[in-house]
Amino acid sequence: MFQLPMDPHTLVSLHLSQKRKGCNLFPKMSLYLGGRLEGGLNQLPFDPANNNEPLQFGSASGPLVTEGLIENGGESSKKRKRTNAPSDFDPALGMMTGIPPITPMMPGLGIVPPPIPPDMPVVKEIIHCKSCTLFPPNPNLPPPATRERPPGCKTVFVGGLPENGTEQIIVEVFEQCGEIIAIRKSKKNFCHIRFAEEYMVDKALYLSGYRIRLGSSTDKKDTGRLHVDFAQARDDLYEWECKQRMLAREERHRRRMEEERLRPPSPPPVVHYSDHECSIVAEKLKDDSKFSEAVQTLLTWIERGEVNRRSANNFYSMIQSANSHVRRLVNEKATHEKDMEEAKEKFKQALSGILIQFEQIVAVYHSASKQKAWDHFTKAQRKNISVWCKQAEEIRNIHNDELMGIRREEEMEMSDDEIEETTETKETEESGLVSQAEALKEENDSLRWQLDAYRNEVELLKQEQGKAHREDDPNKEQQVKLLQQALQGMQQHLLKVQEEYKRKEAELEKLKDDKLQVEKMLENLKEKESCASRLCASSQESDYPLEKTMNSSPIKSEREALLVGIISTFLHVHPFGASIEYICSYLHRLDNKICTSDVECLMSRLQHTFKQEMTGVGASLEKRWKFCGFEGLKLT
Repeated sequence: MFQLPMDPHTLVSLHLSQKRKGCNLFPKMSLYLGGRLEGGLNQLPFDPANNNEPLQFGSASGPLVTEGLIENGGESSKKRKRTNAPSDFDPALGMMTGIPPITPMMPGLGIVPPPIPPDMPVVKEIIHCKSCTLFPPNPNLPPPATRERPPGCKTVFVGGLPENGTEQIIVEVFEQCGEIIAIRKSKKNFCHIRFAEEYMVDKALYLSGYRIRLGSSTDKKDTGRLHVDFAQARDDLYEWECKQRMLAREERHRRRMEEERLRPPSPPPVVHYSDHECSIVAEKLKDDSKFSEAVQTLLTWIERGEVNRRSANNFYSMIQSANSHVRRLVNEKATHEKDMEEAKEKFKQALSGILIQFEQIVAVYHSASKQKAWDHFTKAQRKNISVWCKQAEEIRNIHNDELMGIRREEEMEMSDDEIEETTETKETEESGLVSQAEALKEENDSLRWQLDAYRNEVELLKQEQGKAHREDDPNKEQQVKLLQQALQGMQQHLLKVQEEYKRKEAELEKLKDDKLQVEKMLENLKEKESCASRLCASSQESDYPLEKTMNSSPIKSEREALLVGIISTFLHVHPFGASIEYICSYLHRLDNKICTSDVECLMSRLQHTFKQEMTGVGASLEKRWKFCGFEGLKLT
């Protein structure tokens, strides 16, 4: 079986056009239809538009019908081929002389016929040309072998040519397969033919195995058996590679365009720093709506390295403006959290109301299911009531589970918050003490590395001085002396830093001891307060004067006493004082309900325990509270 990937309509038109030229390439090609052909060309079992599968050529054991006898109409059974054709029948054209040749473009042939079955065989028959005749091979023999098809193959190898065969005969035989670009003929009865397109090679392979005879001669030099096979040509490979590269370029271009289309837009460019732009950004930083844009510009300027001695004050004022938004953001977060809590509470209330109504509806169904009322309903009404009751109970259970899940989540959040608060308080207390020690360690390490670098430079200079004996030795000696002096200065500075580090460690230990003492004092104060409350409860006579003293004293409740103890401990750890915002941020970790104004009022009442001082100059002016309890104890 041999394959020819050619459209059947193309075969018919090619056959008819070659008949007119006098060379029949595919004469009397018979199709095995398994029965009679009725209805003309439109009833041929193939589809020229949709059938991409190659036709199967081979032997046929069934009845054969020639293509030259196809006509339109119901009289096709009477127009079959006979041995004695009528006088108006032209056997060379294969049709009646008064009928125009049939082409797929004729009117009435627009309906696409059905495709040819893949198991339909086609018989190769004799091909008549002007100068030669081609005889088909034995259909019982296997198809001729071919090599693997090279990529982009447009060249075929043709062997078994007659010795007397000329290039004109080769063109006459193979030009029916398509446009021939070049023929390269050898003296050893073979040649190479290059076609214009790749599909023409498949048509040329159809002729493989045919026996060729020049004219009517039976001489051995005038006969031969054609062998057509794929040939590997550099031109074909080059054109195929160029085509593949072009397709790859188009694919890369398509992917690049797709990536550019899907790429997110780049951020807007940031202007360069100037005094004018700095004033604009400073104004934007004060506006809440333009704050994010201005902060991004400020960050870019700082990362670019625009900060210098001349612009340091401008940048500090902008950073200070950015810092002023911290309180606003904290308040916004608190309001949003409050709104969220209110929304959660409203949702819980609405859900509980819905559950109450569901309970009422289910109670109605259950009361209707009792025998007093149940007997008066019909069978259909009872069925509907029972179905409605089941549905209401299912919906009620779903809503109840949802409400219970919300309550469980709230309980879990409460427990997590308590754990986080305890851990955060411990971490903040320890971090303030350890940060100074870490800073000193880092400074010590950096100085040590600088010292090592200077030592390496001195050693390199010594080596160069020993190797090279030139005139610039005095200059090198001066450099070595300078480096040695710098090295000695670094060593002294390192010793000073180490001493300072030890002193800071001793101060840190003292601060830890002071902290423990303050905690003990706080515990003693709590015990004294508890004893005072017991004494007040035991005697009524001493109650009245105690109330007077309590009313006259600046501390009005146990909560304020606790606040005083905590603030005293906090300020004792910070000997340089702290702002009211810093103190309140520490207290908010313990209790979110503490108000800043209440804390400031309480501290202002205790003048012998806390005092307020102004620190800083100009824009950095700030109020700081300090602990003066030990001094106030001597005064009182």
